[in-house]
Amino acid sequence: MAVTTPTAPPASPAAAAPRTGGAVVVTAALVALVAVLAVVDITQGTSAVGAAEVWKAFTGGADPADASVVVASRLPRMAAGLFVGAALGMAGAALQAVSRNVLASPDTLAVNAGSYFSLGLAAATGVSLPVFASSGVAFVGGLAAAALVLGLSGLGAGTVRLVLAGSALTLGLASVTGGLLLLFPVQTEGLYAWNQGSIAQNGFGGVLWMVPLAVAALAGLLLIARRVDALALGDDAARGLGVPVRATRVTTVVLSALLSATAVTLAGPIGFVGLCAPAVIRLLARRYRGLTRVRPSVVLSALAGAALVLGSDVALRALVSADTSVAVPTGVVTSLVGAVFLVVLATRGKDTGAAAPPDRLRIRSRTVFLTVTVVLAAALIALAVAAVLLGDSKLLLGDVMNWTQGRAGRAVSFVLDTRVPRVLAALLAGGALALSGTLVQAVTRNPLAEPGVLGVSGGAALGAVILVTTVPQAGPTGLAAAAFAGAALASALVFGLSARGGFRQNRLVLVGMGVATASAALISLFIVLTDPFNATKALTWLSGSTYGRTPPDLLPLAIVLLVAVAVAAVRRTELDLVSLDEDTPRLLGLGLSRSRLGFLVLAVLLSATAVACAGTIAFVGLVAPHAARALVGRRHVRVVPVAVLLGAVLVGTADMLGRTVIAPAQLGAGLLTSVIGTPYFLWLLVRTRTAGR
Repeated sequence: MAVTTPTAPPASPAAAAPRTGGAVVVTAALVALVAVLAVVDITQGTSAVGAAEVWKAFTGGADPADASVVVASRLPRMAAGLFVGAALGMAGAALQAVSRNVLASPDTLAVNAGSYFSLGLAAATGVSLPVFASSGVAFVGGLAAAALVLGLSGLGAGTVRLVLAGSALTLGLASVTGGLLLLFPVQTEGLYAWNQGSIAQNGFGGVLWMVPLAVAALAGLLLIARRVDALALGDDAARGLGVPVRATRVTTVVLSALLSATAVTLAGPIGFVGLCAPAVIRLLARRYRGLTRVRPSVVLSALAGAALVLGSDVALRALVSADTSVAVPTGVVTSLVGAVFLVVLATRGKDTGAAAPPDRLRIRSRTVFLTVTVVLAAALIALAVAAVLLGDSKLLLGDVMNWTQGRAGRAVSFVLDTRVPRVLAALLAGGALALSGTLVQAVTRNPLAEPGVLGVSGGAALGAVILVTTVPQAGPTGLAAAAFAGAALASALVFGLSARGGFRQNRLVLVGMGVATASAALISLFIVLTDPFNATKALTWLSGSTYGRTPPDLLPLAIVLLVAVAVAAVRRTELDLVSLDEDTPRLLGLGLSRSRLGFLVLAVLLSATAVACAGTIAFVGLVAPHAARALVGRRHVRVVPVAVLLGAVLVGTADMLGRTVIAPAQLGAGLLTSVIGTPYFLWLLVRTRTAGR
């Protein structure tokens, strides 16, 4: 399924045909816009150096201090904005052309996440790299990520599959990098702020280092542009014209990754420029035929990207105080623009089919279901016992028995009073996320979907992070309330924007991804602006930590989980029908939109309570339901209990390992579930892609 943006019917045949001329006019207009933004950009800043002082600096009559500000800070910042925007715009245009997918970009192909991970890994080793070497490390990481996403999602396989593949890999790599930041805070100091993307520079050194690499990559793209144009005709037609299809694709991806790496090395990941800049040129191409080819598209996307980055920087410093704008990364603004783009694409596009082929599973017998349930229940009990006994302090079963009877010593009582609620929080959160994922996958009929795609987890995380960074003394109750508020706002946005057409599959996914992107950008903004203590606290919570949980914190999650299991059991037949297709439920008199909304609201409650209790824990809502269906079939009367047990076991195991493997240091359960879930998701992509054929 692909999401396409509808166009209005032409008024006449003359109006229907795009103009063959006009490319020069478009180019001139973009050049003028970039020039104006560049001039405005160098007049803004924290120093009292306005337009008059800038003019004097160029004409030689400025005060030496003012001239130093212009030459050493503002001009390099403006040059970095031009360079980064142009590089990312060109990379996005080339990736979209070679993949024939309007959502291909350095962000959705996980190029930025791959570069961030590779640089984080290098920083964690304590090795200090020069600028050129850093670019090489970022290039290798970004290229590997892009190749993986394109290879597993399939070229031209649809916008939603690409977004899901890139987002999943981005989440997995970001989680691992987040773990490195927590484990090696000294070596990776400043890396998180760098990852948000800022064009601030100290001199022209970095820009001058990167320009030759970008020029070489651009020259390569222009040389193979005709071959890429031929790919638009289809692989068979391109081969008939003598175009080496595989070599052309590989070369284009490599050159695009090199462009992205230069931008990432210079300014960090500036989000969604490579997605939005080519989209602007694609809109203009409907009017001017000459813009549809790769060469003009790449060049004009460079100008549009530069205008987007400089425009974001100008708008940021015009809307907020000068001191605050210095701390706010430019990438936060461009990411918010990209989030709006995703939502607009989803709401204005036409939802035409399934995002992924449905599972083709054999029917399992009742004996298999009972056997699987008993085994999982036994595993859950064994895990709970092991999790209570293991940790930074090892205990015996006798210690636990004495504690339950109130006869344990002070040290043992302290350990168990803090450890038991953590174990229960992990088990309950895992079960809730698994059930939420089961409902989401049934409603969207997409085995690649999970609660995070609805943006609810991101909204809950945003609410909690706002409270952590603004009211550090807030307790668990306030944190839970803030998470609920964020989840409620995010779900209202997603459901409201997806309501047209009855919460159809891919519209819901794309809107959810847009809201999740906006939430992530705002989370980064609050973390960057707060003091380091609050930032560490927020990062720890975002990693899925159960630290400091008490029995009262578990009560809301336990109640919601019990109610949700009961509702799913009572409405099991309705859930089965919703997961089938569009027509069967209506033929049986089922209100499809009403049922979808009800199950989605329940999924939101489950996700919000789980996030409030245990932080953000990824991939459980994907892995547990899919594994449950593989074990016991598609009937939800069997899938629900098995998925809940699997989710509890998965998060409980991750929490126990995070507390014991590197004790006394700890890793959040969310980091470990991401490490487990990312490879599983990639395997699932291969499996569903093969089934789709």
